[in-house]
Amino acid sequence: MAVGLHAINGSQFASALMLGMIEGGEAIRDMTMRGSEKASLNLLDCLNKHAIVERDGMEIEVPVKEIVEGDRVIVYPGDQIPVDGYIIKGHGLVDQCKLTGESIPISLSAGDDVLASTMLVEGKISIFTERTGKNTRAGATVALMQSAPVHDTRMGNYAAMVANQMVVPTLATSLGVGLSSGDLGRAISILTLDVGTGMRISIPTTIMSALTYASRNGVYIRSGRAIEKLAEIDTLVFDKTGTLTQGRAGVTGIYITDHSCSEQELLSLAATAEQGLSHPVAEAIIRHAKDTNVPMYEYTEWDYHIGLGVAATINDCQMLVGSHRLMVQENISLDVLNQRYPNIKSGSNSLVYVARDGQLIGVILYSDPPRPESQYIIKELQEQGITPYMLSGDVKRVAKTVADELGIAPDCVYAEEFPEGKVEVVKALHESGKTVAFCGDGINDSAALAYADVSISFGGATDIARETADIVLMENDLRGLLLAIKVAKHAMRIVWENAALVVVPNIGAVIAGVFLAIDPVLAIIINNGSAILAEINGLRPLLGPDNVKSFVPSVDIKTLSKQSQQPQKLLDATTKVATVKSVKDVVEHTRKPASQSVLLQVSA
Repeated sequence: MAVGLHAINGSQFASALMLGMIEGGEAIRDMTMRGSEKASLNLLDCLNKHAIVERDGMEIEVPVKEIVEGDRVIVYPGDQIPVDGYIIKGHGLVDQCKLTGESIPISLSAGDDVLASTMLVEGKISIFTERTGKNTRAGATVALMQSAPVHDTRMGNYAAMVANQMVVPTLATSLGVGLSSGDLGRAISILTLDVGTGMRISIPTTIMSALTYASRNGVYIRSGRAIEKLAEIDTLVFDKTGTLTQGRAGVTGIYITDHSCSEQELLSLAATAEQGLSHPVAEAIIRHAKDTNVPMYEYTEWDYHIGLGVAATINDCQMLVGSHRLMVQENISLDVLNQRYPNIKSGSNSLVYVARDGQLIGVILYSDPPRPESQYIIKELQEQGITPYMLSGDVKRVAKTVADELGIAPDCVYAEEFPEGKVEVVKALHESGKTVAFCGDGINDSAALAYADVSISFGGATDIARETADIVLMENDLRGLLLAIKVAKHAMRIVWENAALVVVPNIGAVIAGVFLAIDPVLAIIINNGSAILAEINGLRPLLGPDNVKSFVPSVDIKTLSKQSQQPQKLLDATTKVATVKSVKDVVEHTRKPASQSVLLQVSA
């Protein structure tokens, strides 16, 4: 109506200016979104090409899709790196701009991690392949981006609703001013002033900018709603195994309760039954079986009981491998274990029970230490006023030990929880008025992830957990969670700033227009100028939060010097000290996440 009335009134310049400014704002928003999507979808250009692999001492060219974990990939200058892994030979300059947004190539050498879709600018490197295809950081990011995230927020929807409700009052005010003053220009000025346009173009720009920055730094946030909710959370519930702990459990002992079965046979049966599971405990048992060269059998029937364990038929025997609850459910007596090993449950180790044909034949002890960064994460959350909870399917003794070590309050720890029990805890916290985020990585966690206000998982999590999550930490590092919270709060603060930038000038101009004559061109500049200013302000999240560096704990140099005399002591969440005696040790110790520094104490 405003454009049409301007034309009727003979003000062609005002009509053109209004359309130009509106389209300009739309163009800025669309370019932001298209640029982000293009950058993400271009990450895997290299995966449809060929790569050079060293096999049997010879360099051969193979399709990238045929590269397998463990291959040695040779990369020459100008080539894209097609896999995630670490350098085992050579050094060079690597351009990571496409993946991380870093404009300056970084120098990498033996032991350093490299990522698919980055480019070798100078030098020649040999890479040990750890992840390929969709399992790489770039591949997982693209797979998630293709799920078409929604960039709306509750605030954006509310603004649109308010703008719609203001249409009739605006028309009435414009008509009243026009009739009372007899000035068509004043009436058109009132029509020009609205908050809908500014909110409609500035909020998506802010959200998309935040999503882009987070993605470049290894955190995939699925939607604008996730950003809005993450900025509001006051409670964060963690699964224990694989989330607060390293998820790389190790077998610490095997105890036999049936002398007709040896330790090696018990391990073989348990490892055979656990085949096909991605749970950290299953991986630990299978890995230990391979390390000790015990044989693996074939099973004829197999059934996974979520949260309990596995039932399988192996060598015509009915095997049960899992928790004590599985044994109780299947009426397997544990008396012989308690009588023979009365102190077996006194330590911090967890137990996997193994039964054959209705009789307990032994247990496998394992330990899953906390992640190096977990204690730091818990402390940071508490300082931000966010209460951490821990849920675990493990026994109370082990759960309490881990919680005490990390600094989680005893009344915030729930042990021996089934998947449905985790859901009930999340629902109860939500119903008590809290805004709840849940962080987990396994099949057992998928239901709780779905019920949380915000769900968080890892790039290396199970498919169902990763697809259910609102936020995915692509680096498999909990410090990405702090970054996500910081990005969300920063983005929502800018959203509110933009709301003020749009609402205050327009409402003020409407009030002035009722009592004073406002030039139609000035009204257009106020309305669309405030919208474009808010939109430009909405690009600020691309630069990242103001104090994002505060996530890396600082270490006093004098303290570091003193502590370096204790090679096994963890200095803080991001720095470790390691004693090395050979080049091989250096390479092994420098296989680290990009966010983790290692102080090497070299022995002559």
